[in-house]
Amino acid sequence: MLLTISAERSPTMEVPSDFGYLLHKHPEKVQTFGVYGGAAHVFYPEVNDERCTVAMVVEVDPVALVRGRSGAHDGFALGQYVNDRPYVASSLLAVAMGKVFRSALNGRCANREELVGSVLNLTIALPAVPGDPALLGRLFRPLGWDVTATPIVLDATRPEWGDAPLVSLTLEGSLCLSDALSHLYILLPVLDDAKHYWVGDDEVDKLVRAGSGWLATHPEIELITHRYLAHQRELKDAAIQRLVELDDRPIEDAAEDAEPDVTRPLVRLRHDAVLEVVREFQPASIVDLGCGSGALLGSLLEQRGVARVIGTEVSDSSLSKAAKRLHVDRMTERQSERLTLLLSSLQYEDDRLEGLDLAILMEVIEHIDPARLPAVTANVFGSMRPRHVVVTTPNSEYNVRYPALAAGGFRHPDHRFEWSRGEFANWADSVGETYGYDVDLRPVGDRDDEVGSPTQLAVFALQTTRRENA
Repeated sequence: MLLTISAERSPTMEVPSDFGYLLHKHPEKVQTFGVYGGAAHVFYPEVNDERCTVAMVVEVDPVALVRGRSGAHDGFALGQYVNDRPYVASSLLAVAMGKVFRSALNGRCANREELVGSVLNLTIALPAVPGDPALLGRLFRPLGWDVTATPIVLDATRPEWGDAPLVSLTLEGSLCLSDALSHLYILLPVLDDAKHYWVGDDEVDKLVRAGSGWLATHPEIELITHRYLAHQRELKDAAIQRLVELDDRPIEDAAEDAEPDVTRPLVRLRHDAVLEVVREFQPASIVDLGCGSGALLGSLLEQRGVARVIGTEVSDSSLSKAAKRLHVDRMTERQSERLTLLLSSLQYEDDRLEGLDLAILMEVIEHIDPARLPAVTANVFGSMRPRHVVVTTPNSEYNVRYPALAAGGFRHPDHRFEWSRGEFANWADSVGETYGYDVDLRPVGDRDDEVGSPTQLAVFALQTTRRENA
């Protein structure tokens, strides 16, 4: 596999050989690095007053690949050893880039920091890439690249055989090197669409880190995340939610943040706001309705005076992730007695959830079809009837302040609706009046004078509870 990246002399890089500082590879040396499945060789075939070109050749050993896959069996044994892996750009090349060009990919250059954010005139060439010209254009052109994708014939002596499912790819554009590398790091496995290693939750983290700043607004975000995460829908949905929430900040803040925080600041603010309600009312029993992978449950268990925490989901896999996240298998008997994970649907009555002190619906109601929301509301406020309920949901008016949503749309592809402040207030007042709850509306996140806060929160207090507390 061969990758070349060329940088031309420009006002931001007057000495082309300075390109070596950004890559952390000296132009006068040939370096070899051990990578998964083989070795990567880095050298500079062209260094002059006008242009500097770095080349990375990845030598893949098909035998080593097979031996590295415990119990691997592709059905056709010879195909494990005779294939296009040594020649066609794939996820193997992306992994090699992640190791060899790690500092450049992360935007670090201790010796020449002024070069990190410099826009360079770049040309990237890959002689063999899977995919068709139309797909390559859809993936790279929205990122600012001029794309030349030339089909490769199967055999020049047999024109009747037609083209191979490969192209020779050249990208030209004016970008920061770290952005260019992040595009390749994500999109090469997308084009390959056959990752050579196990894809799990950690791949979501990689995707979010490398795609921050551009993937959330890419018109092919669904295709990219679906392929990158090996067609696993749950991982894809989780990645899209995190990418959008990563951009859950005003546009000017996102632009100034050179190293975005993948822990999602707005998520922390929501968690903190809910925990503040917990501390305010000091419930002994809490249910997190729609707990997902259990991000909030661990914090609830840490609250003083909480004797019982329940997490509910309609998905076995989500509860399994929650159990793994909370290390349930390592809990003492006393700890495990405080936590219960239940398969339960919000649409149906469940007497195990009746009469609790606090119910939490954090970023849940917007995932419910509007036609089904009345039944869910009746179940939570009428049948379960907890002493307090806290609900958070996006404020749709604030979406215009997000880079990913400035042109419209919801914050997550699974959202069925998103309410304005007025719509949320009307729903909350109607629920309170119908089921006998007092309502307290609170903002979550920085408040904008025009469009309010990014998240809206409502605290419902059973009216008899309020009288008792008074």
